[in-house]
Amino acid sequence: MELHPSISLKKLNTFGIDAIGNVAVVTEKDDIIRIANETGQSPTLILGGGSNLLFTKNPEGWIWKNELRGIEIADETDEFVWVKAGAGENWHRFVLHCIEKNWGGIENLSLIPGLIGASPMQNIGAYGVEIKDVFHSLEAIDLSSGQLRTFTLQECKFGYRESVFKHEQKGKFMIASVTYRLRKKNHELKLDYGDIRKELDIQGIPNPGIADLSRAVIAIRSSKLPDPQVLGNAGSFFKNPVVSEDIEKHIREKYPELVAYPASAGMKKLAAGWLIEKAGWKGFRRGDAGVHSKQALVLVNYGKATGAEIWQLSEDIVRNVEDTFGVLLEREVNIL
Repeated sequence: MELHPSISLKKLNTFGIDAIGNVAVVTEKDDIIRIANETGQSPTLILGGGSNLLFTKNPEGWIWKNELRGIEIADETDEFVWVKAGAGENWHRFVLHCIEKNWGGIENLSLIPGLIGASPMQNIGAYGVEIKDVFHSLEAIDLSSGQLRTFTLQECKFGYRESVFKHEQKGKFMIASVTYRLRKKNHELKLDYGDIRKELDIQGIPNPGIADLSRAVIAIRSSKLPDPQVLGNAGSFFKNPVVSEDIEKHIREKYPELVAYPASAGMKKLAAGWLIEKAGWKGFRRGDAGVHSKQALVLVNYGKATGAEIWQLSEDIVRNVEDTFGVLLEREVNIL
């Protein structure tokens, strides 16, 4: 346990916003009782890798930084392995660890920033795969009692970038570990989303394995998304909106090149990046707040932008896209 009152949060969020806050570092499960007794309060925010949030002001109270570590095999059969990882482990390094072991299922999620604990919180997803596809269970610490509780797949209520921890259980638990069920053999690769097959062709790989697929995803993401250590950002700032087939058809009548994917019955998922780019925002810059020149879905901090400036830019984009297409964008990034 470490307590750091009134420190800069600039290095603790990938946007690089220079907010000031009180930070308590949690390295053991028993720390939460000690921190609560020491500070006299529950956390106002539980922080992982800081890759999915935007500080628009200095947060009040105490931020608890999750640094619970460890990776172990919880169970295995001839076909499956159940891998348990501490919530404070780096997500991408965990993906690479599993690929080295030839455990399949999360290779499409390579190079996503953040920690293990955020994966079920957000039901992270990319290139046709979501956490719910490989999730088995998680352990979370009840912040009111310090007791450990297990959540099943059903109890997490996963949706598109959604879970129970963003709604009725928000602020009540700290995720301690997550257990994933991965395949040891007979794993079917998902190659038909985005530019994966194109990238594999470029690399001259006709029959890829999970490591090949991971490298292809890394190459694609690296070519389109800025490195937060070089240019402040939180990855995809907006969710891809899900609309009815009638709305998608109406938009396509005016914009035949509309990018859309099948969703649930009678629904289509539109590419938010395409909508933003078509509305003219790609590469836009106002002061140090801007829209990335290669991927319109990513808002960036060129150095000294405030969180309020980035939020206002996102608000202008939301209004303009709604005026242009009749579609309301929803932010994926948590605004504080």
